[in-house]
Amino acid sequence: MSHAVRVADLAEAARVATAALTLDAAEAAGLVGYLARPPAERRWTALATDGGVVMASLSAGDPETGHIDLLAVHPSVQGQGRGRALVRAAEEWLRGQGARQARFAGNPPCYAWPGVDVRYTAAACLAESLGYERYDVAWNMTADLSADADLSVEDEVRRLEAAGVRVLEAGEDRERVAAFVEKQWNERWAWEATHAAGLHYAERDGHVLGFAAWGARPGWFGPMGTSPDARGLGVGRVLLRRCLADQRAAGQASAQIGWVGPLRFYSHAVGARAERVFWLYRRDLA
Repeated sequence: MSHAVRVADLAEAARVATAALTLDAAEAAGLVGYLARPPAERRWTALATDGGVVMASLSAGDPETGHIDLLAVHPSVQGQGRGRALVRAAEEWLRGQGARQARFAGNPPCYAWPGVDVRYTAAACLAESLGYERYDVAWNMTADLSADADLSVEDEVRRLEAAGVRVLEAGEDRERVAAFVEKQWNERWAWEATHAAGLHYAERDGHVLGFAAWGARPGWFGPMGTSPDARGLGVGRVLLRRCLADQRAAGQASAQIGWVGPLRFYSHAVGARAERVFWLYRRDLA
């Protein structure tokens, strides 16, 4: 069966995504909008067929790598080949942009998920049936933000102040913190720090030592990092808890800590648990 593919209407794409992405229904419409507001230099597209949508983009760091950022097919028309047609159309667009490889994998700094959530079994099966190979795995941790969750930092903040370290929330100085993030890590994290809903940082003698952000990817915590000069002071734990407290105040009952590296840190700092697993897929484009 042939399915005509066209440029997507984003409002309709949001409705389809909300119906199809059952594990993410509450934020699906917002994610469509978020992916449509990437860094200015990003090349991206949104394509649709009746009852389906795909969003794709080129990697800024490696323009020969393309990403399938979001794929959704309305439950009422699943199993009719629309997902396959949309992926092929996205591949064709990526190929036309110069990509030599397509990935079902997050395209930092503006992405929906690190890869395919393993619980979306049909999506993983589709990727594999189209010749994509699984090449990596990523996971999120979940932090409890209920009233019972201990996110207090008062004693630790006083201890840091005694050591000459101040913990602050970024306001008009956000660009200065973002410049620190770019210098210490990379421009992708700096973009997230700039666009985050909340950004906290620590400094000593006017020099930024570490940062933590939340809401750069809507609803999630991260990124965060501390400079070598700050490690061992307990700065990261304080910054993490400050951000999570903000998310709780914003009405969240839990927070996803995205694309986690240090499991033990988050487990010890806030009792976070590893919960959401993603498979990353790729396929060379002929």
